[in-house]
Amino acid sequence: MGVAVSDTLPVVYLARHGETAWTVSRQHTGRTDLPLTGHGEEEALRLGARLEGLVFAAVLTSPLQRAVRTCELAGFGGAEVEPDLLEWHYGAYEGRTSADIHAERPGWELFRDGCPGGESPADVGARADRVARRVRTIDGNVLLFSSGHFLRVFAARWLGLEPGAGKYFLLGTASLSAVGYEHDRSDPVIRLWDEMPRDRGTRPAQMEGHREGARR
Repeated sequence: MGVAVSDTLPVVYLARHGETAWTVSRQHTGRTDLPLTGHGEEEALRLGARLEGLVFAAVLTSPLQRAVRTCELAGFGGAEVEPDLLEWHYGAYEGRTSADIHAERPGWELFRDGCPGGESPADVGARADRVARRVRTIDGNVLLFSSGHFLRVFAARWLGLEPGAGKYFLLGTASLSAVGYEHDRSDPVIRLWDEMPRDRGTRPAQMEGHREGARR
């Protein structure tokens, strides 16, 4: 691409990891450290093509292998691991589908109720706030690799909304989003949301229940 989208105000790019077996089966994948599927690796490579030419002052990734591998395949091997980018801790609901959970707990909503033995929306929001505070101190654009539900909460908190407002921001696998500012740093905005690189061989995305300096 060669041209960053920001002019003077920094942009924070949000990259969701590629497909795993549990994104296909729609199981909640929190701290279970699953690898990417072959299709997920292909998605990560296409994400890398989308990021080609963009320049980042810092690239941070969740420690989970699905995020780290997506980051590597996108061309940013050696990114700094940031534990606060971990996906939502689903506790007793880890590995379960929403349909299964609703069968025993009708009306349950992740972004309102959280998970028994895991994190509440406020818990995830607190981690998102720490990441936001960190990236706001960096002079330049930043790229984050993480998981769907965490990134949705991050976007909500970036805008000053409650963590539960993340329910409104769907994300597909290996999608690219960006948050930043409009007039100045007091005006947080979403600049890009859920852009997914596609080719003719790409099936519909499943939704979840670094180098510093120049690229390449």
